[in-house]
Amino acid sequence: MQTLSNFYKDIFGCKAYKISLDAGCTCPNRDGTKGRGGCIFCSATGSGDFAAKGATIAEQADKAKRLVQKKLLGRSGNRKGVYVAYFQNFSSTYGDEKLLLQKYKDALSVPEVKGLCIATRPDCLSDSMILSLAELSKNTFVQIELGLQTSNENTGVKINRCYTNCDYTDAVARLHSASRKIHIVTHVIFGLPDETEEDMLNTVRFVSGTNSYSEPWGIKITSLYVLKGTPLEKIYREGNVALLERNEYFSLLKAALPLLPQNCIVHRLTGDPPKSFLLAPDWTLDKRRMQNEVRRFF
Repeated sequence: MQTLSNFYKDIFGCKAYKISLDAGCTCPNRDGTKGRGGCIFCSATGSGDFAAKGATIAEQADKAKRLVQKKLLGRSGNRKGVYVAYFQNFSSTYGDEKLLLQKYKDALSVPEVKGLCIATRPDCLSDSMILSLAELSKNTFVQIELGLQTSNENTGVKINRCYTNCDYTDAVARLHSASRKIHIVTHVIFGLPDETEEDMLNTVRFVSGTNSYSEPWGIKITSLYVLKGTPLEKIYREGNVALLERNEYFSLLKAALPLLPQNCIVHRLTGDPPKSFLLAPDWTLDKRRMQNEVRRFF
């Protein structure tokens, strides 16, 4: 395994910072194409609570860059680096493809932005979009993040995912076939309703088996947390979901990480819930302790 920080340093030759941007998309399980309400854990912003706002991508990027620099002012050491434009919220390949591709290119034209990261669903990647992303990857770093969350199809229904494991494996195969330069990252959530430890570990095994290529691929793992205004809030208040305790979560990570192959890049092992919207669990807000716990794995 390798950490994201080292992976990015190998690619860009320096520290890389993500700046979260909004492509103005939605999702097929929100607009009625496949369902309504979105995944039960997803906030009204489509997990883009920290995305910069602005009329244009360039304006968003400038705001996001200033925010990064403001956060870094209190830190010692070398603060120089480059930026990766992160289209984070909702399904950022879902919509008018010509317009979306222009937004990606607008982000890449911003000074110091050296890479592109796009979060989406595996069922929102048309062949034409994949070919366009493959073309972009010839000249710049392209990272595609796929929200799988679980390989348990029954859980997928419970969380209103509205796509199948086959959609995921198909998307990974088509992305890899189009360009081996595209870095594929998969999102996984531990602690989804009614899932056992074996369910969660099976998800990690499934992701590892699907990405059995020689090229580096990535994984993001987080524990389930409850945000205000989500469908999960109602389930939580009714007492129908048992959230993981800190020790339970890190015990699961201890069992899961040995299942990952050497070419897996660990992008994240903790979530980043917005404090103003978080209902539970409170321990996810203790970032310093979480980071210290994560460092023990590397």
